[in-house]
Amino acid sequence: MIDVKVLREDPASVRDSQVRRGSDPATVDAALAADTARREAVGAFERLRAEQKSFGKRVSAAPKDEKAALVQQAKALSDDVKAAQARAEEAETTLDAALRRIDNLVLPQVPAGGEADFAVLKEVGTPRDFAAEGVVDADGAVPDHLAVAEGLRAIDVRRGAKVSGSRFYFLTGPGARLELALLGLAMDTAVEAGLTPMITPTLVRPEVMAGTGFLGEHAAEVYRLEADDLYLVGTSEVALAGYHSDEILDLADGPLRYAGWSACYRREAGSHGKDTRGIIRVHQFHKVEMFTFCEQADAEAEHERMLALEEGMLGALGLPYRVIDVAAGDLGSSAARKLDCEAWLPSQQRWLELTSTSNCTTFQARRLGVRVRGEDGTRPVATLNGTLATTRWLVALLENNQQGDGSVVLPPALAARLGTDVLAPA
Repeated sequence: MIDVKVLREDPASVRDSQVRRGSDPATVDAALAADTARREAVGAFERLRAEQKSFGKRVSAAPKDEKAALVQQAKALSDDVKAAQARAEEAETTLDAALRRIDNLVLPQVPAGGEADFAVLKEVGTPRDFAAEGVVDADGAVPDHLAVAEGLRAIDVRRGAKVSGSRFYFLTGPGARLELALLGLAMDTAVEAGLTPMITPTLVRPEVMAGTGFLGEHAAEVYRLEADDLYLVGTSEVALAGYHSDEILDLADGPLRYAGWSACYRREAGSHGKDTRGIIRVHQFHKVEMFTFCEQADAEAEHERMLALEEGMLGALGLPYRVIDVAAGDLGSSAARKLDCEAWLPSQQRWLELTSTSNCTTFQARRLGVRVRGEDGTRPVATLNGTLATTRWLVALLENNQQGDGSVVLPPALAARLGTDVLAPA
């Protein structure tokens, strides 16, 4: 959630951020009203409690013949104090709920607009001319990842649907080995960069899911186990964010950096008919996710560091890609800024998001109670996340590295792990 001090001192900036996101600025006025009501309720409670303490001393010092009447007054005053405390606690709850309806404050450099209004920061590599190379099917189109994978016997969507329904799949033979090699490379990259490797839970409590911001506008994407009141994560970011919840961290030696490997689950609500072929948009996949807890002043530099690691992975795989600065209206509620890396998808002649890295400033840490101690007490830390590899990367690998005979040439970073330079049709 946002800092209530910023809300009080500069509500115009909070309204502006909401407007840039396309969110309702009225949430700011509601939070301001709730903050005023809370402060009034707390003030009334503290005045009554002070009066109660003073009256208690009077009762203690009163003559015996006056005490009975004073005790009755003290009892009535005690009832008033309890009622005032209840009103203050209710006002605190109302303010907390109002603050949680406000998205994180967008950083100034974030582009304005919606999904199509991103800024392209760079493009790296040149897409192959598949038509000139003759790597096309009978209709003159570049074979997509599923056609290539089925030739390799690497992906089986038919049996995935038979077992689990639409948007499920089996990775088989070389497909399974390719994913393990890819995620292993990502984890090794993370470890070499000083991140602590983690195998994370994929079921989390509601307060952890809510704390990371995934039960707001993204709630429809999340699977919930009603009988257990647990949620299946769509990214290990959730579990990693909760790892230090309600803790005071020691950041004297620098940021705490983790890399979580987990299965991920997404309902893909509202995406009917979109990317239904193959494994671009599925209900279950694997991912290696970076997560950092750091001082607020270090957050922007840490964001650039995460982006550099993502670009290093894409470079190691030889994929043509671009980096975009996501527009304010396309940010999730927790992100103050998000940078995406998109690889070229030859079969569809478009860019496909492979990674995202988000600076969430103190938004998640305030919700989860993650702090660091300073000279003036404790203060919330900043949190950041970024993807190093996920199952979707197989789409770009298979399509960009396919050959005319249906084989796929592996980049050296993966060939060394699989013990072969080429995956050939079965």
